[in-house]
Order: sequence, then C-alpha cells, then structure tokens
Amino acid sequence: MNTFGRNFRVTTFGESHGKALGAVIDGCPAGIALTEADIQPCLDRRRPGTSSLVSPRREADRVEILSGTFEGVTTGTPIALVVYNRNQESGDYDALRDIFRPGHADYSYTAKYGIRDHRGGGRSSGRETLSRVAAGAVAAKCLERYGIGVAGRISEIHGKTTPEGMEEAIRTARQEGDSVGGIVEVVVSGCPAGLGDPVFAKLDALIAAALMGIGAVKGVEIGAGFAAARMRGSENNDPITPDGFAGNNAGGILGGISTGQPIVARIAVKPTPSIEMEQATIDTGGDERKIRIGGRHDPCIAVRIVPVAECMTALVILDALLEQEKYRGFSARKE
Repeated sequence: MNTFGRNFRVTTFGESHGKALGAVIDGCPAGIALTEADIQPCLDRRRPGTSSLVSPRREADRVEILSGTFEGVTTGTPIALVVYNRNQESGDYDALRDIFRPGHADYSYTAKYGIRDHRGGGRSSGRETLSRVAAGAVAAKCLERYGIGVAGRISEIHGKTTPEGMEEAIRTARQEGDSVGGIVEVVVSGCPAGLGDPVFAKLDALIAAALMGIGAVKGVEIGAGFAAARMRGSENNDPITPDGFAGNNAGGILGGISTGQPIVARIAVKPTPSIEMEQATIDTGGDERKIRIGGRHDPCIAVRIVPVAECMTALVILDALLEQEKYRGFSARKE
C-alpha cells in the first residue's frame, strides 16, 4: 500500500537514510501551471532544522520535477518528484541495529518483513512524509482552480492552547530529555456540496484514513467529533435555514457527503517516541535491554505535521472532485 487515491494516484518511495525520497503522481489533470516553486514552500514548512523546537537535522529538501510538465504546465502524464537526502548521519543508529525502540515501528516491521532498516526507521520514519507533502502540494495547486483552500494549525500542545504555553511545554520536554504530543486542526474552505461516495467511500472516512495514515497520528475527529457523544440530538444537529446551515457540528459532511460547509478535521499527534530518558525494551534475541535514544529528533512532532495533514487532506478532496466529475460531469472550476 504505497499508492494512495483512485483518480489522483500517488505512489511514494524512499527511506529516511536512503539516497532520496519522492513521489510519482498519475492522474493529474493537464493544463495546471506547475513548477518547483509551487511545491517548495510546503516542503520548507515541513523540513527539519528550521528552529530550536524541531529536529536539528539540516536538509534543504529541494524538490525536482523529473517529468509530467512542459514549459511549466502539467501535461496529464505521470509527474515524478524527487528530493535527495544530503545530511544523513546513519552512524547515530548503529547501536540500535539489534534493539527495538519503544513507541517505534521497529518491532512490528520486523514481525511483518523479517528485516528492517534501523537507520532512522527507514520507510517508517517521519521523513517519509516529505513525499506526501510534495504530492499534496501539487493537489493543492490543482484545487486552486476550484476555489478550494486547505489550511491547518496547531490547536494544542500537551494541554496548552496559547502560543507561549505550547512553546514552553516543548522546550521543557526537550530539556528533560522527553517529548510531548498535540492536536492539529485542518479546515477545507470553498468545498462544494456533493463530494463523497456512500457507503464505503464516505468523504469523512477517506479523510480519516488519510490522516490516520500519518505515522504519528493516533486519533481523528470530524466536526464536533468526540464531543458529539456528550451532546443531545437537539444540540448536535445543525439547523438548516433558507440561508444555509446555522451550525457546523457535522464538520461539513453528512452521510459521508460534503454539505458545502467548511470541512473541519482534527488529529491527535502522539509524543515523539525517540527520547533521551532511559526506557525498557528488548533486543532482537528477546533479551531485556535499557535504551536511551540520542541523535536528532523533534521534541514535538505536531509542529512539523501541520503541512503533512494539509497535504493529505488536499489529496482526498481533489480525488473526490475528480471522482464526482467522472460520475456526473460535475464541475466547480473557477475558470
């Protein structure tokens, strides 16, 4: 399952400490103005080494378009995107070759494949999201012609909801050799009503799957989400008036189909599992071990996950739009 989407199909490749990462996009409409400059800003927001609150790994993450465009415009043929790794320090992981890191995919990958890339987690590394962001940036560029925008924000870090409190929580965790998690919200504006396919391809289900497919995400909610379970129907239902909906507890989706309201999704991001505090684990032989993880790691994944969540959401919305156009000749393009 390295390919995502039905109409706008994305296949990602590469590992954290491999030569490069990238994506191949098939199904991108022709005639979209697209250059590296349209993709790079999203990658710049995701890349490490940008502040004291994120991983100090120094990567420029410069994207190259290898195919699928001519004179700055998409041709409708596969678009290949690549970003070369330049600052791998694989030696940092030599001591972890035979040890399973708590909270990581080391144990489960070994159980599935019988082999794993211990250098930063290989394909299970958060660096794999670079490929998703590159592809999602192209999707966001395509959504512009429909007048649709996708924007994310950090709404909470370790229970703190103010910028000062969030930053303090991250810095304190880093100083103590620990990490913290957070909540990120994504809002889709300008999305028309009618997108989504019941019963098994509901738009909220597709969004949830896309967001849950991000490695550090442990929960997804749409609209009121879990708060709806504490409401009565009279509170949760969004009244409908001649001027539209008088609320948005549904998060812009009813019956798996978009309502034309803003689509609102939130994700729970777990604390970074790589921490300097001593933890109990086992090695590949099943023997008890103690572990402290050094190297370059984010004290809070939520900080850099915002563009990843935005781009995964953009991929879902564009794919649903293309499906709707195929289904009934629907078009909401802003020519």
